[in-house]
Amino acid sequence: DQTEVKPFKETLRLKGLSFMLVTFLAYSAVEQTTALWATTYLVEGRGIDVETAARYGALFFVGITAGRFLSGVVTHWFNDRQLIRIGLTVLCGGVILILIPTDIQIFSLIGLVIVGFGCAPIYPAIIHATPTNFGAVNSQAVIGLQMAGAYVGSTFMPPLFGLLANNISVTIFPFYLAFFALLMVVMSERFNRTMKN
Repeated sequence: DQTEVKPFKETLRLKGLSFMLVTFLAYSAVEQTTALWATTYLVEGRGIDVETAARYGALFFVGITAGRFLSGVVTHWFNDRQLIRIGLTVLCGGVILILIPTDIQIFSLIGLVIVGFGCAPIYPAIIHATPTNFGAVNSQAVIGLQMAGAYVGSTFMPPLFGLLANNISVTIFPFYLAFFALLMVVMSERFNRTMKN
């Protein structure tokens, strides 16, 4: 019963929470790994000059900012679940552009901006939906756990990529993003199905 106050240990057992925590971790992994490693990938993996790479690396953040503004505007027409799905679709489209094996560099550059745009609605929509998904009395505890998942993703996943890049190649960058983007999609949709039952 989502209307009863639960001890913290019981909060961990709320229906669907584990899927949402993994979704949050994967989101933070994508956002922070892109923020910290995109420019390095463009320069070392794609041979793009440093100035252009830095400019498009900055545009990733512009994409997030513009996307957050736009998602705030369209909340009258879309609910949180729809905003998350739209964000994931756009984000995956951006990752696919970065993955395209071509010497035409514009795909990677535009893909980076689109990833930022796709990231924009996901984080705020998940937080905003928490009272609806888990009950208002559980919201504070659930949001705390979601933040913990986000911190794990943002703290450990970018260094993990750095370790893999040093031992394999920085060119695994788009595949790393694709893994976490796919993980987000799977966990988010499993959450949606769980909450319907």
